[in-house]
Amino acid sequence: MRRVTLRCAARLVFAALWLLVEVCRAETGTPSLAERVIWAVNAGGDAHTDVHGIHYKKDPLEGKLGKASDYGVRLPILRSSPEDQILYQTERYNEDTFGYEIPIREEGDYILVMKYAEVYFAQSQQKVFDVRLNGHVVVKDLDIFDRVGHSTAHDEIVPFSIKRGKLSVHGEVSTFNGKLTVEFVKGYYDNPKICALYVMKGKLEDVPKLQPHPGLGKREEEEEEEDDGEGGESEKKSTSTAPKNPVRSGPRTPNPYATDNSSLMFPILVAFGVFIPTLFCLCRL
Repeated sequence: MRRVTLRCAARLVFAALWLLVEVCRAETGTPSLAERVIWAVNAGGDAHTDVHGIHYKKDPLEGKLGKASDYGVRLPILRSSPEDQILYQTERYNEDTFGYEIPIREEGDYILVMKYAEVYFAQSQQKVFDVRLNGHVVVKDLDIFDRVGHSTAHDEIVPFSIKRGKLSVHGEVSTFNGKLTVEFVKGYYDNPKICALYVMKGKLEDVPKLQPHPGLGKREEEEEEEDDGEGGESEKKSTSTAPKNPVRSGPRTPNPYATDNSSLMFPILVAFGVFIPTLFCLCRL
């Protein structure tokens, strides 16, 4: 009888604690990170739930568009937790522009997080492409290796908002029809790609940060110091962080000296230079 009483008391205590947790959660009204994610995909790979509880679906473009690759599975990915390296080891790429359509039914502030890692090329200016959001260029000339190096996680984070049927991103506004189209734009260098991506409700500070990278720490600190400076310093930053070899679209400009005929004129000028003094001397004789 005593054992039964203790068991009932334990159940009552557990129920009371659970009810207390639910009440506190309802009062705070703050959903977890995973609950704020409305759409997530592991591009080129299978479904995966990360350490934050975000559930990434299997790639819906499988067998429809582009090519899936798991070439990066053989490599450890820096800046990523061991449990979530698969998000950066698989990818989808295409020989032309491609993308995903994401349904969004509610207005509010959102964040698009795109995950990348360069697992093939070992130098910059090999894979460079843009990212568009409903026609707006939100990432220009993305060179993953140039940003973080080889086999290293890199997240591109794009905040945007949807209000009164309008999409606002990077100071640009357009009509929103209920679908967010994320496109990876074919550029001059190789093929565009994506490793994983998700859309969540919230602000920039709500997005989980990648682990620090020793090789990038100094540069990031310098960028933060320049952000705190005045206008002249910010202009210096924009100049110093510009790519050394900027990407140029279209065909290469022909060599302007290819049709120069100055080499043909040189012997003629020399002949005139010799002939005139000689003629002058003969006339004096």
